[in-house]
This record gives sequence, structure tokens and C-alpha cells, in this order.
Amino acid sequence: MAVHSLTSVNSAEEVQSRPKVQTTFRPDIEGLRAVAVVAVVLFHAAMPGVTGGYVGVDVFFVISGFLITGLLWREVDSTGSVRLRAFYGARARRLLPASAAVGVITMIASFLLLPPLRVPSVLHDGIASALYVSNYRFLQQGVDYFTAHSFPSPFLHYWSLGVEEQFYLVWAPMFLGTAWLMGRVRRRKKAESIVSQQPFLVVLTLVAVGSFALSLVTTYLAPVTAFYPLPTRAWQLALGGLVALTAGYWRRLPRHVASVIGWAGLGMIVLACIWFDPTTLFPGTAALLPTVGAILVIAAGCATPSLGCGHFLGWSPMQAIGRISYSWYLWHWPVLVLAPELSGHRLGLPARLAAALLSAGLAWLTLRCLENPLRFSPTIRNSPWRSLALGGVATAIAVCVGLTLLTVVPTPVGRGAPAATPHVTATSPPPAGSPMAAYDAAVQRAFGEVQAAVAASAGLTAVPSNLDPPLAGLVEQPGFPADGCLRDFVQSGHPECAKGDVTSATTVALVGDSHAYMWAPALEQVATEQHWRLEVLAKAGCPFMDLYNQNSLFRDVNENSSHCEQWRTQIITRLRTEHPRLVVVDTWRGYGFDETAPPTAGYAAYDSAWIASLTRLVQQLRAMGSTVLVLGPNPDPHTSVPVCLSGHLDDVMACTPLRSTAVNTSGIAAESAATQAGGGQYADLTDLFCTADRCPAVVGNTLVYSDSNHITNEYSRLLVPAIGALADRALAHG
Repeated sequence: MAVHSLTSVNSAEEVQSRPKVQTTFRPDIEGLRAVAVVAVVLFHAAMPGVTGGYVGVDVFFVISGFLITGLLWREVDSTGSVRLRAFYGARARRLLPASAAVGVITMIASFLLLPPLRVPSVLHDGIASALYVSNYRFLQQGVDYFTAHSFPSPFLHYWSLGVEEQFYLVWAPMFLGTAWLMGRVRRRKKAESIVSQQPFLVVLTLVAVGSFALSLVTTYLAPVTAFYPLPTRAWQLALGGLVALTAGYWRRLPRHVASVIGWAGLGMIVLACIWFDPTTLFPGTAALLPTVGAILVIAAGCATPSLGCGHFLGWSPMQAIGRISYSWYLWHWPVLVLAPELSGHRLGLPARLAAALLSAGLAWLTLRCLENPLRFSPTIRNSPWRSLALGGVATAIAVCVGLTLLTVVPTPVGRGAPAATPHVTATSPPPAGSPMAAYDAAVQRAFGEVQAAVAASAGLTAVPSNLDPPLAGLVEQPGFPADGCLRDFVQSGHPECAKGDVTSATTVALVGDSHAYMWAPALEQVATEQHWRLEVLAKAGCPFMDLYNQNSLFRDVNENSSHCEQWRTQIITRLRTEHPRLVVVDTWRGYGFDETAPPTAGYAAYDSAWIASLTRLVQQLRAMGSTVLVLGPNPDPHTSVPVCLSGHLDDVMACTPLRSTAVNTSGIAAESAATQAGGGQYADLTDLFCTADRCPAVVGNTLVYSDSNHITNEYSRLLVPAIGALADRALAHG
């Protein structure tokens, strides 16, 4: 697979005068690997003070760029060619068996430990990881690395391995192609065939500049899109490569200067680990801090690999950690994710650290029993074809295991007796001009019927066999129709989304995020019955309040990634034009809260900024002449209810939250007061979901929640009489 030598060396003196890439073992780089993996592991273990430990992956990218570029340059410099079979064979022998082995064990453990409804998604992640395309799978799914830890994939960390493997696939042909072009130019000019570093420096500089520009722009437009793919990460690998090509110049640094540079670089990495957190806009310019830090450490080591910070990095414990860094990285995340499933409860900090240490032990075993024997086996090492075959077989085994397990995942079907479909009687609204007491009575009647159905289901033990919707058809996201009325994170503007009696002169607008949209099935039926025109205006991830002006960080993230502020402005302008008689507002109350990470929004639901913003919103809508109805939150079950039920088909109570933990009573009271202060009406919906002590996951045969926070379309339609009575009351006495 290698081309013939393109160059020959005619001048020994010229060759000796060119800067060379260091070929000896670098203990400082092994120690730097230890720093990187410890940072990542402690971040994933939610260690206080290491909120930016995810930058360890950026350090790994720089190291890979330095080592792989150095390896390729040495071969091009000595032979004028790159032996692709040997290069890819060495990478396959080194990386694929361990990755595949951990992947297979993770898939089997996930199959055995996770609820059936979660298993297919994890197995697909495992297959994608075995093929080293999981970074694009997570990108396509819109998985935010920093907010995916409530129900994380045990393969989430494989995204960086995908970037590394894609880097290997691209880098070697890029070097080979550059060398080939150099040879053609020199033959055409009949110039001396001396390999020059300049074209490679130019190529890597162009890659670094182009990739960084793309990363910078994409980070501000769509951070998730910038985080995972190789094109927005290649600049970090290219900068590491530039250090490799200029290593000879770095070696000339005075020792005291190199020592200062090395410590400064290590300090930059540590600073990023403790300064950054999941709210940091990343990668973007923030990634420069750990990247430049890693560059400085490696560059200083070219001059003094055993002095300055190199002395610390060369310390035997750091070397030991560095040796297991690859396997530790592979093991730590699945252990942290699956350990709670094995223990049956969330892990505290001591338990998480113990799990991390356990994964280090597994890494040592993997290194001793799998990595090193295969890596250094003469039979395999001396044959690129055997090395490639080893990697191919390992990958094929992992993929086949995933596909096989997919075929035997049990279908979650309720084991309980069929339950009756709950029924809430719809009544006609009071005659026009009726006093408020008549409308209050209608609301109370509807709520009372729902409460009776909820109470009758509070003691349910087994999932009904006629559950509606059935668990088998659900995934870990709400089943919203693709009608365009719910805009996603990157869509701007809003189409005409009229429902009900579209010719009616009475317009009701439903406005908010996906939690507003989940009431569209109920309000659409109400609008049809009452001959209203229902306008649905919803955008996922965007609370319909002016919170973006309260926190600059949140504004930076969402104004660019989701266009929330622009969308809100457009909708306000549209409401001013359309003059709806009633505006129904709802939003998710989970913004700013995450059970394993710091707030990602820069504020929290129910805090002072939230409450003040709600009052301003109601006042703004009232000033347009519209009546405002703010719907209170549905209870928060703190888990994906369908997933939980799929693992507890005979124990519905295991997925039924306590009212005291699912309902924020003080927050609801504060929102109610804020809405009334703005001149609107507030509807506390808690009694549509909860008894005095529990909030059932199943009412009759109807599944209440479609995921961890949205209600199902079926339950929304069940509540039509209650939602209709609230809307009638609001319209009659706005």
C-alpha cells in the first residue's frame, strides 16, 4: 500500500542540519496521559472541584497529534513514503482489541442490568462505538455531552475514540499525498529530492486554521455540533502535529525557559480542570486553554523531558497511571454508569470514587492480559496483515454481539390484568354571563373526576396488559407528531399551526416550549368542541420568558444554538398582530437543574429571575389585550417512567414518585402569586396527577408520562374536560 520512494538523500550535511523529531520514549508524555485520564475520570465521578475535567480529552488529542505526526514524518523523511498497511496495522493491534473487549462486556452487562426499554438504544450505541462512528451517532441524536448524565449511555465516552480513529484514517493518506505531490513537483522542476518539512507545515497550519475557524463558528451557533466531529477537533490534533514537526527548534530552548514553559502549560491544564464547568461554551475559544497547555508541556519536554514538570510527570506513579490510561478511559465510564444499576441506588461520592478505582484495576488487567500480549506478540507485530486481521476480527465480534443481543431483547408487556380506560365526563360550559362561581364549580367537577381516577390507581402493582400507549412502542423521548408546530433547537421562525376551527374569530394561542406543546392534543379537542381557532407556537428548549436578558452566559449559548431570544421576539410580534383572546403558557420547570452536574442554564426555575420574568411576561401579554392562563407544572418523576416500568412490570410503585418529591409546592405558590401580580390566571395542575401522597405513573390503563418529564398524548386527551373548564373560566373572566 506504500508508493515507491519519492526522494533520495544527496546531502548528508543538509539532512543532519534539519531539525529532527525525537524518537526516544518520552516519560513526560506518559505522565501527561495520566493527568488527562485522571481529569476525565474525576469529572465523570462528579468529584467536587474538577468541574472541567472533560478537557482531559483535549489533552489526549494534542498528544495523539504529536505522536502520530512524528511517526509519519519520520517515515516520510527516511523513505519518502508511508506504509499504510503497517501504519493501520499498528493502530489496529494497539487499540481495537481492548476497545472491542470492553465494548462487548459493556453491551452484555447493559443487556443484563438495564431496563429493557433502554437496552436497544445502548446496543446501537455499542455497535456504533465498535465501528468508531459513535461521535456522529450522538451528534445526529443531538446528545449534549454536558446534560446527558441523567440517563447516560455507557458508550458516551467512545465519542473521542471515534475522533481518534477517524484522525488516523485521514492523517496517513494526507501525509502520503503531500509527499507524493512534493515528489511530482520536484521531478517536474528537476530539483534535488530532499524531503522538506515546509509543505507539511503548511498543510497542518491550513488544517489547524480552518478547523479552528469552523469550531469557533459552530460552537457559537450549535455547541453540540461542534463538540463531537473530527472537522471541529482537527485543529487540536494539527497543533500537536506542528509541535512534532518543529521539535528540533523546541529542543534548543534553554533549560530554565523550558522549565517555566512546561510548568505554565501544566498549570493551564489544571486551571481549565477547576475553572471550566458544564456551562462553559465549549470547545470554541475555551478549548485553547487546555490545548495550548498541552502544547507547552510537550514542547518543553522536547528540551528537558526529565526536568521541570517533566520530573513530576516522570514520577513512577504517574508513569503507572499513564500506562493504563487507554484501558482506564475505556472502563471507567461504563463502570460508573452501570454500578448504580447493579447496586439498585444512586452512588454517593465515596462509592463513585471506589467505582473509578475498580475500573483502574480492570484497566490494569486489560493491559496485562490483552493489550500487551497482542501488542508485542512477534507473530502479530511482524505482519501488518495479521495486525489488520486482528483488529477486523475484534470489531466484527463486537458488532455481531450487539446485533445478536438486539434480537433477544425482551419486549416489555404489562403483566397485570386489563384495566378500565378512565373516563372524565365533558360538560358544557356555563351560559355566557354566568358568575365566576359557576365556572369554578365546572373546574372543580372536572378536577374531582380526574382525582377519583388517580386515587383509584394509586395502589396499582402490576402494569396493565392493555397499557395505553404500550411500553413496546416508546423510546426515551416524547412521542410528539412531526407537524412542524414544535420547533427544534436549531429551527428559526414558526409556520402557521392552526388547529380546531381554523375559521373561528376566537383565537386561543398555546405558547411555550415542549411542555406547552404536550397540551396541544387536549386543547385541540377543546378548540374543536368550542369552535375556537387554536394557534400552537412552541419551541423545544426555550422558556417563553425574557430570561435571556438576565444571564449573559445563557444568552450566549441559547441565542446562538437555539435562537430562543429571536424566536421569542418573533412570537411576541406575531401575538401583537393576531390579538388572541386567550394565551395559554406553559414551560418545563427543569431548567437549571441537573442531578449530576451544575446548572446549565445560568438560572433555575422558581428562582428570583424566573419569578420576576413570569410577571413581566404576563404583563406584556395582558398589555396586548389578551387573557393569560399560566399552566402549573406536571409532577417531576425524576426518572424516565416508561423505562422504569419496563424494568418493574410487577412493581408499578417502584416508578411512582412521592408527591413531596415530585411537586415543588413553594415554587408553584410563587408562580401563582407572580402570575396574579401580572394580571393573569394560574392553574395548579397537581391534583390532576397526584393523590395526597403519591403521583401514579399509570391511571386506569393510561400511561401518564412519555419520558422523564412530558405527559403522553393519551393522558393529555384524558384531561380534556379539566383543561377545557380552565380555558372557559379564563376566557369568561379574563
